[in-house]
Amino acid sequence: MQPHPAIELSFVVPFFNEAGCARAVAEETRAALAGCGLDWECLLVDDGSSDATAAELERGIAGDPRCRVIRLPVNCGQGAALLAGFQAARGRLIGMMDGDGQNLPGDLPALLALLDRADVVVGIRAGRHDSALRRACSRIANAVRRRLLRDQVSDAGCALKVFRREVMATFFPVNMLNPFIPAFAAAAGFRIAEIPVRHLPRTTGRSHYGIRVILWRPMLDMLALGWLLRRRIPVERLGTAGTKDPGP
Repeated sequence: MQPHPAIELSFVVPFFNEAGCARAVAEETRAALAGCGLDWECLLVDDGSSDATAAELERGIAGDPRCRVIRLPVNCGQGAALLAGFQAARGRLIGMMDGDGQNLPGDLPALLALLDRADVVVGIRAGRHDSALRRACSRIANAVRRRLLRDQVSDAGCALKVFRREVMATFFPVNMLNPFIPAFAAAAGFRIAEIPVRHLPRTTGRSHYGIRVILWRPMLDMLALGWLLRRRIPVERLGTAGTKDPGP
């Protein structure tokens, strides 16, 4: 979708079977966006949930015209849900987070403030409230990814991110999109910044990511993307440098 001149920030949040927290997350997100000082829209993507997630999201936005619930007919995965939100976004800036209630939308202003010197800002989950196994898998995946994809990001798996709209042109439509966003942007020459953000324990529902999803699948994706990104031309940053008007 084309950008809308009246919308400065589009905030995308995917959900899958999160009926227990969906309404609260929607309400907290609306409140945080209302205080960010920008004209905004909020895109809540229901990724084919089999519970009451969609209904709870509708209750959470309470008819606010700045918010939309996008419903995918079947569960397609977080990457597809994010892409659906990004494609519907109309802002010049894009923000995102998970819909499981572990991110705090109140941290958004701190990320936005760094866009004066960066094109992508990534949260670092401070005091992370996940199992020891998940934290260990993340440390391994982050170490391998930094070495292979050279994005130099500490916690690419943190879903709380903001970036300029033009960065979306670098994305490949992969299932594990979230952790690779910094690598896509860095390979195209965009600037990356990081900032610590808060992380809450999950209070409802359950994690949808086992060890196969958070470790082995990203490892396989990284091998393919590492080969591809090392060979891509950063056309997004070339602009019109060096071109001349041929004249009459």
